[in-house]
Amino acid sequence: MEHPFQEAKPIIEKLHKHGFEAYFVGGAVRDYLIGRPIGDVDIATSAKPNEIQEIFSRTIDVGSEHGTIIVLLQGNPFEVTTFRTESDYKDFRRPSNVQFIRSLKEDLKRRDFTINAIAMDQHGNIKDYFNGKEHIKQKLIQTVGNADDRFREDALRMLRAVRFVSQLSFTLDPNTKEAIVKNNELLKNISVERKTIEFEKLLKGKSTNKAINLLVETKIYRHLPGLLNQKENLINLSKLSFKHLCHQEEYWTLLAYILQIKNVERFLREWRLPVKLIRNVQTAIKHLSVIRSNGWNEKILYELGLENAYKLERVRYAIQKGERHEELLKKMYEKLPIKSRKELCVNGNDLITMLNKKPGPWLSDTLSLLEDQILLGKLQNEKQKIKEWLFTCNQKLEENY
Repeated sequence: MEHPFQEAKPIIEKLHKHGFEAYFVGGAVRDYLIGRPIGDVDIATSAKPNEIQEIFSRTIDVGSEHGTIIVLLQGNPFEVTTFRTESDYKDFRRPSNVQFIRSLKEDLKRRDFTINAIAMDQHGNIKDYFNGKEHIKQKLIQTVGNADDRFREDALRMLRAVRFVSQLSFTLDPNTKEAIVKNNELLKNISVERKTIEFEKLLKGKSTNKAINLLVETKIYRHLPGLLNQKENLINLSKLSFKHLCHQEEYWTLLAYILQIKNVERFLREWRLPVKLIRNVQTAIKHLSVIRSNGWNEKILYELGLENAYKLERVRYAIQKGERHEELLKKMYEKLPIKSRKELCVNGNDLITMLNKKPGPWLSDTLSLLEDQILLGKLQNEKQKIKEWLFTCNQKLEENY
């Protein structure tokens, strides 16, 4: 058995000693059967939350009303959830009623897709009541039971289905796809934050192109922030290669650029993205058209820094193909006379003293002008040279301010 399961095995064994059933469940079991790297290991048990807390000395109550307790084992957290059924879903998102049960099969029955409704005991024996293993072999995403029911319970499952297509390179079951087309309007009830998490995972998958086409075919895209009128641009986006992209901001830069978003800040805020990410994407898009038309130059490389330049180069390559220019960028960057404003041999106070002027807007503009002159090789980064240049240009500076 894989190492992550071995770490959690003592929890299952201890639950058994106290007379309860316990199994590994969820994505870890699915990924183990597929042969993918295993993430968080979750456990389902017939023990109720209070019984779990009595059995284990170190626990965290993260949702006992829904049956979930974190068990800490040698400092590692493992989510242990009581077998349960759910009913009376509110707003197509959350169950209003949770009942704890003793049946593994009934617990697995409430899960979203057959490939996620497989359990495994501590010896590696599989419990598969809904053909999940067969669907893994067929590379098929199919709901457990009636698809309409599953999507009405939690409408986010429709976006999750497409996300799994992207991540696993699986195919959407025709009946499941039909149910998404029928029920996609329910996604308007889902919070933006939940949609963003699934959408980012979708963008980072191995079959992003296939998934983006599915967003269009199922009309899910109409219920994602800022995408309502983006059908044609999304189709164009689906033709690009995402496999070289690495970082979160690279995916959003490519998306905003290909969708021809005019107000990038507003678009990304609709997705509830962090301010720092939004600023980085805005900066990247500002330079992208210039780079595509005229190639890289020292000023853009200086403004971005080497790591951000690598990120933008990967986005450019996704659009233009041809050659990748990371080595060129590295050589260009090494030759830059300065790598940041901090490397200037003068600062704002020096300029104020040299020119005997009060602080004002001129100060930042003059420092920027200095940077440009040094980057272009027209001025050496030496204090005396800069002082001479300042006196030569002082009259122009006076005219401007």
